[in-house]
Amino acid sequence: MRRTVLILPMVSAALIALAPAPARVQSRPGPVAAAVASPLRTPANVARDRYRHPAETLAFFGVRPTDTVVEIWPSGGWYAEILAPLLRDRGAYYAATPLPDGAKGIAALQARDATAFGKIRTAAFPVQPGQMGVPDGVADKVLTFRNVHNWRFGGADRAQAAFDAMFHMLKPGGTLGVVEHRLPETRDATAEEKSGYMKESSVIAFATKAGFRLAGRSAVNANPKDTADWPAGVWTLPPSYRLKDVDRAKYAAIGESDRMTLRFVKPK
Repeated sequence: MRRTVLILPMVSAALIALAPAPARVQSRPGPVAAAVASPLRTPANVARDRYRHPAETLAFFGVRPTDTVVEIWPSGGWYAEILAPLLRDRGAYYAATPLPDGAKGIAALQARDATAFGKIRTAAFPVQPGQMGVPDGVADKVLTFRNVHNWRFGGADRAQAAFDAMFHMLKPGGTLGVVEHRLPETRDATAEEKSGYMKESSVIAFATKAGFRLAGRSAVNANPKDTADWPAGVWTLPPSYRLKDVDRAKYAAIGESDRMTLRFVKPK
C-alpha cells in the first residue's frame, strides 16, 4: 500500500506534463461594445465617449439586442447612432420626442443611412391630441439621458408627468435608466429650476412616486471636477460653452458635467 501511494503522484505528474496546453480563446466584444465601436457613428460623437461612457452605461442598464428600447428625447441622435443599429434586427427602438420638431435629428439619421436607421419608430412624448405615443407595456427598457432638468426648468414642473408616462410604457419587470446632471444635495432646490442640474434625491422621488423601485446607482458618469455652480449653469461647460471664449480652457479642462446614473425597475 505504501508503494502504491508513492507511485500515483509520479504518474499523475507525468500525465499532467504530457497534457496539451489549453487553446487560447479569442475574446469578442459584446454586442453593445460592438455597436459603440461601429463605423456608423460620427467622429464628433465618438469624441465624447470619454465623458459619456456609452458602453458601460448601456451595460449597467442591461440593454440587450433583443430588447424593445424607448429613448426619451433623443435630440440629435447621439445615443440613437448606437441603439438603432444594435436593436435593428432582433429588437426595436422607439424615439419618443415632441413632434414634429423633436424628430428632426432622427430624420437626419434616416436620410444618412436608411439601412442602419430606417427601422426607428418615432412616437410623441408628450402626447398631444391626434398624436401616437409609445404603447403601454411594450418596452423592456426606457432610457433618458440628461432630460429631467428640462421637465423641471423654469418652475414648470412636468417631471412627475414624464415619470408617470415612462412607467406605463414599460413591461412589468422592465428597466428605466436615467442619466442626469447632478446638483449637490446641500444646494437649494430652487437651483433645479434654472441651473440644468437636478438633485439625485429629487429624481428618485419622482420615480418612486410613479411606482418605480430604485435598483442601482453607478458612478460611471461622475465627474468630481464639476462643482455645479457655474455662471451660466450646466451650459457653461462643454459641449455648450455658453460663455463662448470666456475661460474656455478652464471649462474644457473640467469636461462635461457630473452625472448621476440611476437604474429603476417597474415591479412585476
